[in-house]
Amino acid sequence: MSVWGKLASRYEGTEDQPHKILALDGGGIRGILTLEVLARIENMLAEKTGKKRLCDFFDYIGGTSTGAVIAAGLARGMSVGELLAFYQEAGPAMFEKEILWKRWNNLYKGDPLKKLLEDTFGANTTLKPDDLKCLFLAVTRNRTTDSPWPISSNPQAKYNDTSRKDCNLRIPLWKIVRASTAAPVYFPPEVIQWDPDDENKMFVFVDGGMTPYNNPAFLLYRMATEPGYRLNWATGENKLLVISVGTGAAPIVEDDVDDPNKGIASNVVGVAGTLMYGSMVAQDSNCRSIGRCVYGAELDREIGDMKPRDNQGKIIPLSENQGRKFLYARYNAELTREGLDKMGLREIEPKNVQKLDSVEFIDDLRKVGKVVAKEVEIEHFGNFV
Repeated sequence: MSVWGKLASRYEGTEDQPHKILALDGGGIRGILTLEVLARIENMLAEKTGKKRLCDFFDYIGGTSTGAVIAAGLARGMSVGELLAFYQEAGPAMFEKEILWKRWNNLYKGDPLKKLLEDTFGANTTLKPDDLKCLFLAVTRNRTTDSPWPISSNPQAKYNDTSRKDCNLRIPLWKIVRASTAAPVYFPPEVIQWDPDDENKMFVFVDGGMTPYNNPAFLLYRMATEPGYRLNWATGENKLLVISVGTGAAPIVEDDVDDPNKGIASNVVGVAGTLMYGSMVAQDSNCRSIGRCVYGAELDREIGDMKPRDNQGKIIPLSENQGRKFLYARYNAELTREGLDKMGLREIEPKNVQKLDSVEFIDDLRKVGKVVAKEVEIEHFGNFV
């Protein structure tokens, strides 16, 4: 029997066929911004291809932190509308404040989020192919080993061999997602015993955003094509599509950055956001260097948007293959005053939509997401539609 189970007809022996990847950034409640973009993508693809769920179009969906929550829902077969309703209703519960004397360890309770994930994805749902509609990836950080742990549902991968006692595929999906969302300071860590018979295989996990892969797009490309991961998908502008969706970016230069009286404790909550922004830029530029960028904002004033151009500065049409490893589009929002003004959202205060826990400003985040969603065009998908 195939290791792919019910997904055998879709994945087995398809290494040389075209494949599509969807990568979703971390960013707390700002994931609702991502969902507004995905809603437009879902509608456009349904109209163009007849596939009504993103899991039917994208072959590999992965995310970090809040991106892992969304990716898990999509891989299970949920619609974007269902996930939007989940975030709208469950957002406040995700960030239920811990009682005052316990806030020394974390600001919010872990149990409400755990219960929400368990109820939404199913207590007994695992990463096995029969439990998912497409390939899934969640980025976590193993604090015990001090290393990034991207956990995939790929049944051909070394640590997904079901003959192993510590097989990844046996871990409940909700636990993997909870591990990916355990942002230090915000939530308590998640403890998972990989081998039920070996206490040495018990690990402590924190948010995947505390790795270089808060934007997991380049990681997903690597895990789909690098022989060590055993998928061996073909590369090329007509063979591999990577769509990357962010949760908003906000480079912040604080007025009191040089204040000698500003200690480590006052900075610690901002560490998560700083790491997420830095990794987002790095992974985005990696994708544009190796892949062919068809859409994406300017990265900086030196390298611009990195779209292939001719000697006159005109964008080279997709009909002229540039020999890149994949086709790439990146959708994100700049959550600064200048960025919001350019989007026509002058009524929104940047500070209200920049925080990872801005649950009281979900409506503002949705407004931002709707504006970013208008940037999505079917042409960005090239010959994959």
